[in-house]
Amino acid sequence: MVRTRFAPSPTGLLHVGNVRTALINWLFSKSQNGEFFLRIDDTDPERSKEEYTDQLKKDLAWLGINWDLYAHQKDRSNRYEEIRQDLIARGLLYPCYETKEELDIKRKIQLGQGKPPIYDRASLKLSADKLKQYELEGRKPHYRFKLEERAVEWEDMVRGHVKYESMSMSDPILIRGDGSWTYMLCSVIDDIDFKISHIIRGDDHVNNTAIHIQIFDALGAKPPIFAHLPRITTKDAEISKRTGGFDIKTLKEEKELEAMTIVNFLAKIGTSEAATSYLSNLDLVKEFDINKFHKSPTNYDEGDLIRINHRIIAEYSFADVQNRLKEIGAPQIDENFWNSIKHNLEILSDIKIWHQICCQGIEPSINIEDQDFLKEASEHLPEGEWNNETWNEWVDILKEKTGRKGKNLFMPIRKALTALEFGPELKFLLPLIGKEKVKSRLNGIKA
Repeated sequence: MVRTRFAPSPTGLLHVGNVRTALINWLFSKSQNGEFFLRIDDTDPERSKEEYTDQLKKDLAWLGINWDLYAHQKDRSNRYEEIRQDLIARGLLYPCYETKEELDIKRKIQLGQGKPPIYDRASLKLSADKLKQYELEGRKPHYRFKLEERAVEWEDMVRGHVKYESMSMSDPILIRGDGSWTYMLCSVIDDIDFKISHIIRGDDHVNNTAIHIQIFDALGAKPPIFAHLPRITTKDAEISKRTGGFDIKTLKEEKELEAMTIVNFLAKIGTSEAATSYLSNLDLVKEFDINKFHKSPTNYDEGDLIRINHRIIAEYSFADVQNRLKEIGAPQIDENFWNSIKHNLEILSDIKIWHQICCQGIEPSINIEDQDFLKEASEHLPEGEWNNETWNEWVDILKEKTGRKGKNLFMPIRKALTALEFGPELKFLLPLIGKEKVKSRLNGIKA
């Protein structure tokens, strides 16, 4: 069975970069009739916060990314300890006593000599006297995994054939000096125990994958299939938890974006395909193909999200939004008003602005040179019940009576009726505003 996983650390809010990873894992697993596993990587007790775990679950649920399995790494320490003892007994995990300052000095010396800053395995050569001295000093060892000096290769679903020489990598630290686990070992153990078939993540993990494959081998397990997605960047920098404004909570609550806007955008970014405006994640599952992703970093543009949001809202039926309109304080909107206005909304709450323009009082915007034209226009308003054909009837009359046409005709009317230079077609607005308000506004009266 295909089983993917998303393994966030609850040390901050989910942003578009890591949610994109979650979404692609979900889409891939569902496209293969597989399962999606949500694993909370919370082995760092100081930085992991329960409120972040709660929020990320809310964010994923809001985006329609539901999980089939769920686990916390903090609950699996006994299993990690079992593997740790096994690796130590086999000489694959060894204690190191250098301080951070000492390691920094070593790296600077190596770089100054034009050498790669690779750990020299000095701790493997410590004498018994030196070890005793460190113990007396109260030094707590951290533990490194001893890499085999060989090439590591794999076929990546996005990057193709990848090869790393282990001699170019430092033995990774798997256990810190305070006894806490780093991401490396726990992740591999979980991927084995929970039978993860495919690991799909950002290409900033390519180096880690070369290390993970050796750990999989050391634990006698076949590595999963890997895919490394291109990073999402902005014009200024890569997106991360430390970069403000890209988290899902902000996009939802402050930017007021629709959940499917974010899903449609993230499902296509990194491919050559244009973003869709589907109203269901399942529509994206049907056409998902991980082979469409390319290797190059891809640029995040908030303008793209706004454009998709506009298209998504235009797709909504009145039934789709009726309850939400009540939630945002616009219960008075009916189906006719919604269908007339929805094609001009960037965010859902914009509907309140147009309800005010059409149904409440506004101050008309009239240029002095258009006053006589607008007054004359008010004298030729069509009789009878107004509908979507009233505008065309009125325009034909005004062309004949005033000689105006095109923008010179409709723009002064639009500004007088809405105080704006843009918006829904006037043929839709006239019946919503009503004859009396139209006449007053054309004459410069607030109505």
